[in-house]
Amino acid sequence: MRTIYEEDQTPAFAVLLEGSLSDFFSNLTYLENLDSKVGELLDSTKDLQSYLEGQKDKMDTEVDQLQKTIALQTSQKAEVDANKKTQEKYLNMTEAQYQQQLASKKEVENKKAKIQAMMFSLAGTDDTEAPSFGEAIEIAKSVGSLVGIRPAFLLAIISQESAIGKNVGKCYLTDATTGNGKNASGAATIRVMKPTRDAEPFVSITKALGKDYSTTPVSCWIPAYVSGQAYGWGGAMGPAQFIASTWMLYSDRIQTLLSKTPNPWAIKDAFTASGLYLADLGAKKQTTAAEATAASKYYGGSSSYASSVAYRAACIQSFMDDGDFTYDDGCQIRILGS
Repeated sequence: MRTIYEEDQTPAFAVLLEGSLSDFFSNLTYLENLDSKVGELLDSTKDLQSYLEGQKDKMDTEVDQLQKTIALQTSQKAEVDANKKTQEKYLNMTEAQYQQQLASKKEVENKKAKIQAMMFSLAGTDDTEAPSFGEAIEIAKSVGSLVGIRPAFLLAIISQESAIGKNVGKCYLTDATTGNGKNASGAATIRVMKPTRDAEPFVSITKALGKDYSTTPVSCWIPAYVSGQAYGWGGAMGPAQFIASTWMLYSDRIQTLLSKTPNPWAIKDAFTASGLYLADLGAKKQTTAAEATAASKYYGGSSSYASSVAYRAACIQSFMDDGDFTYDDGCQIRILGS
């Protein structure tokens, strides 16, 4: 190609001086043929490069697959070795030791099944069937995944608030104007619900669900006084213990997620409302500090409430991880009330 270029740059008079025109054109034809051969060689080289790159990709894929196969085989070998050690352990046991091992295993399995099967009665409401503890965990997992918070923490909040629906309140609003009502025994009770904040939305919520607000249970007022003046109100609804005005803030979001009219006394609805609220309070970070802050705000700024929730969450996480309340002996009593 360089020679062709040089020939092209040669002036005509120089060609005439150096030789005949026929020699010049013969040389030029030869060089052009040579250039064509070089082009073909370059194309062939490109094809070879493309082929080699394809082979390399294929080999990389095969190597990756081989590595995965080796990893799987290694994992299977480790499992086989573990099973072999377990078998050797049993072979070296005496008959008495073997029977004791079986008895211990059976006891753990029975205990786990008993806890999972334990039912939670929903006091004063028939909006949903009572869940087992295992079912409550599955609901918490579902909602936790939906809103981005830790399931054990969510279930700890519901446990703290209402023993997972067991204690949803024993008072009834009978006068929406004053907020007064009665308790489960029929005795007159004051401050059942704050009339200027919660009575109107409470009536709307119960009406939408086809309920009579005066026979629908809510939490009672916990008597408290500041400088001789009554402080606080009752009126919290359902397993999550939301007051009516707060429930209304989350009603549309709950309906979007569940595609149904939100019901504060239904377990899945209550879990969803609580999960959304806790996520908004910062629990999505899933750190100890973030959960403590969210729990405290959930109850109006109580550090003792947050500590109790943290304990319950550790108990529940222990059960979820190990199938038993191994965190400490008080877990089952605190969570299940038995």
